[in-house]
Amino acid sequence: MSADWNFWWTFDGISGPEFWGILNPDWHLCSKGHRQSPIDIKPNLLLYDPNLRPIHIGKNRVNGVLENNGHSVVFHINSNSDEIELFNSINSLNPSSIVTTINMSGGPLSYSYSFDSLHLHFGRTDTFGSEHMIAGLTFPGELQILGYNSDLYQNMSEASTKPNGLVAIALLIQVGDTSSDELKSLISQLQHIRYRGQNITLKSLSIRDLVPDDRFYMTYEGSLTMPSCAEVVTWIVINKPLFITRQQLYALRKLMQGEAELPKAPLGNNYRPIQPLNERVVRTNIDFKREQASSVCPTMKRNMHYEVNKNFRNTG
Repeated sequence: MSADWNFWWTFDGISGPEFWGILNPDWHLCSKGHRQSPIDIKPNLLLYDPNLRPIHIGKNRVNGVLENNGHSVVFHINSNSDEIELFNSINSLNPSSIVTTINMSGGPLSYSYSFDSLHLHFGRTDTFGSEHMIAGLTFPGELQILGYNSDLYQNMSEASTKPNGLVAIALLIQVGDTSSDELKSLISQLQHIRYRGQNITLKSLSIRDLVPDDRFYMTYEGSLTMPSCAEVVTWIVINKPLFITRQQLYALRKLMQGEAELPKAPLGNNYRPIQPLNERVVRTNIDFKREQASSVCPTMKRNMHYEVNKNFRNTG
């Protein structure tokens, strides 16, 4: 895919999601695919799968680049070994303290995946922003952790076109009084990337610490939510929100789609509309029947990890 194509697609207007499949023949799945993402997760249709394992995300910290690419806020891992060695020496760290890979495995995954990037989707108001929905309700934002199958493929580019190529861990965002230290480190740098193409180096980020809790989740087979919409993604939607403050949301909403000379519109509302589930099954490791009989175990019904979960109490 050429840089020119990446430059022209958007989340609205005549180059928005409904036209992606027309803009470029290589993106035909955006219009004609049957396993597209995001989806509306309906709790009463979830299939409990007792064989779903815990998710494992490496605790290593990584250096990378935080960027406004005109579509979203993206954090890419930095694989420059010279920069890592210099950073370690300055901070008196062992060579292995900051690494270039973070392994992700377990859960519904049959292979080991390597972290590639973070993508932040958010709305211009608190009403919308997330790509995935739960029972038809949206959230102010969604943070997606993308990785590629490092057992079978050499890099993200190769894996993006192959079966079982990618994993995406989705964290739905809710407004709260505080946020995690890792999210703070991301948001605190936004003033440096207000316009498209601007970036800043971010050091020693823990992807694992961004995830509030990886014990309970929903999972399904889907696609990238941006061109080329390749249907090679195993989605894992964590059943606990990532909290963000109103001040942090305000900082996000100051970001622009365009370059400094031509800012265009605000970056927010950078989410793809919901796609048909078709014949797919959404599995979960949340045992609703068992949870109903216990007041101890976390559950979508009892502890209401998402505010919308209060609507699920009377579902079967």
